[in-house]
Amino acid sequence: MFNSISTVLDPKKSKAKYPEARVIVLDDNFNTFQHVANCLLTIIPNMSEQNAWDLTIKVDKTGSAEVWRGNFEQAELYHEQLLSKGLTMAPIEKT
Repeated sequence: MFNSISTVLDPKKSKAKYPEARVIVLDDNFNTFQHVANCLLTIIPNMSEQNAWDLTIKVDKTGSAEVWRGNFEQAELYHEQLLSKGLTMAPIEKT
């Protein structure tokens, strides 16, 4: 009986069934640091103010930053919410 439970919880099967995705913010010439940081802080769960600013600076310096990774459906939600606030977004990347 325990073998059948461990088979159901096999991480390889779980990943195949529930793909993960990355949400990536891109640099642009119109959003302010404050706006980007505020959007990250209010939309991305468990985002600290320090992490929001660190990611905002990374976007500015490198051109992009991964702001969230996880379940594809959640990624779609956060991507859409950030996009609706005017942030420039990369297409969602499945991992």
